[in-house]
Amino acid sequence: MKKILNHPWFFWLILALPSIPMTLALSQGSDPEGLLHPSGEFSARLMIIAMMLTPLLLLCRNMNWKTGWVLWLLKRRRALGVAAFCYALLHTLLYILDMWSLQDMLAELPTPGIWTGWLAFAIFIPLALTSNSISVAALGNRWKVLQRGVYLAALFTLVHWIFVHNNPGPALVHFVPLAVLEIYRIVQFAKHRNAETLST
Repeated sequence: MKKILNHPWFFWLILALPSIPMTLALSQGSDPEGLLHPSGEFSARLMIIAMMLTPLLLLCRNMNWKTGWVLWLLKRRRALGVAAFCYALLHTLLYILDMWSLQDMLAELPTPGIWTGWLAFAIFIPLALTSNSISVAALGNRWKVLQRGVYLAALFTLVHWIFVHNNPGPALVHFVPLAVLEIYRIVQFAKHRNAETLST
């Protein structure tokens, strides 16, 4: 059983599960507009989970909590990021299908809820394309610098979500835990740097 749970394909199956009813609904003629929000939200959720893992591991270690499940997810963080992009791609394709008019899409583009979504998706593309061992080896230290672009993508995703729904509540419920963990990480890093400074 442990071998099955740790198999990469098992994790990919878990990540793909939410897309199955969406794909089936679309194949049966469902309106793409009804699938826009679920696909976008799953993209955001997976991105948030991937971003939360490092500060969450730090918190667990500082609190002497068990870290096994966090480490298990950390080993699969790249898969989480790629899956987040795949749902973002599905979200974008559904938007195009729903609009089905370049003129209408261009007319909507200046609105904050739309251009922020396109920018978030554009940032996602190079991050997803370089989420592999070949790119890590080829880019070296530049790979980490490039992947930090996810923070900008997260910011645009947050703004996109708020403006599209005209309600900050659902977006904040998802993003506030990430913000709290990142603030905790920054505070801990600053404390560590101060301690190093004082000891020298």
